[in-house]
Amino acid sequence: MTIDIISKDNQMILSLSGRLDATNAPKLEAELKKSIEGVKKLVFDFQELEYISSAGLRVLLNAQKIMNNQGEMTVRNINDTISDVFEITGFVDILTIE
Repeated sequence: MTIDIISKDNQMILSLSGRLDATNAPKLEAELKKSIEGVKKLVFDFQELEYISSAGLRVLLNAQKIMNNQGEMTVRNINDTISDVFEITGFVDILTIE
């Protein structure tokens, strides 16, 4: 998995590609811990993300909890596979999806 980050003012966009699974979730979690302070708008761009596991969902849930206190979080450009995972797990009710 690769993570491309664009930070401007109080906004951060994380573009992920590959697979967000148990192997890669700690990498994303570490990046968020390092970078999320002071962010008012957090955007995950999943256009190039192929797969998300429960470990990846946990990272998203933790990010959403943080952003509930300091701003807003959006997930955009999800594919059908990830959309199905979000539907089955109830994440469609937790996350703002564009």
